[in-house]
Amino acid sequence: MDQLIGTLNPATLVVFAALAVLSFLSITVSVFKMMQFARLGVGKRARAEEILDTWLSGRGEEAMKLASERKSVLARILQAVFTGVQAKPGETGYAEELGRQSAIIELASMSDRMRVLEIVVQAAPMLGLLGTVIGMIDAFSVLSLSEGGVDPAALAGGIWTALTTTAVGLSIALVAYFFASWFESRIDRERNLIEAAISAAIYGRVDPTAGT
Repeated sequence: MDQLIGTLNPATLVVFAALAVLSFLSITVSVFKMMQFARLGVGKRARAEEILDTWLSGRGEEAMKLASERKSVLARILQAVFTGVQAKPGETGYAEELGRQSAIIELASMSDRMRVLEIVVQAAPMLGLLGTVIGMIDAFSVLSLSEGGVDPAALAGGIWTALTTTAVGLSIALVAYFFASWFESRIDRERNLIEAAISAAIYGRVDPTAGT
């Protein structure tokens, strides 16, 4: 294997180096996003429901105190809405706007660095394909320069490059795609919960048993 790697041309080494960088970026960003989501409190719906129940039962000060702990995305947005309602009780639009602004900030934080994973998903297969082309060029170069029978060992470097870069590129892209899809689904779910929480805090909850 060491002998084979030593025969690779500079273009192939550049492709492998680029794939290594993409792999490092994918892992780093994925770990960062998991830590960030935990720190921001993404998905902590139960606590938000408790805060909303307290607010809707008429215990405004207690609800504000719970929301001011700011331990989740929804809690921070509810705090903004509660502040708007208390500041201008008769203007629901003001509270809704404060909640909307807070939601934009939170969603922007959750979307931070997601573009990097998208780039990895798109670039890794392309780099793998580039490596495949380079490997096939090397293999056909050996064929074109050979006279008579071709030594299979002479073709090994090009074929190995073609197969390995394709496999590595697709593997990196698949892993990055999995994490990107998972993070996006959590952001989408949080977005829906945010909209429901703002509406419930201002206008109240819909009774699911109404009309039955």
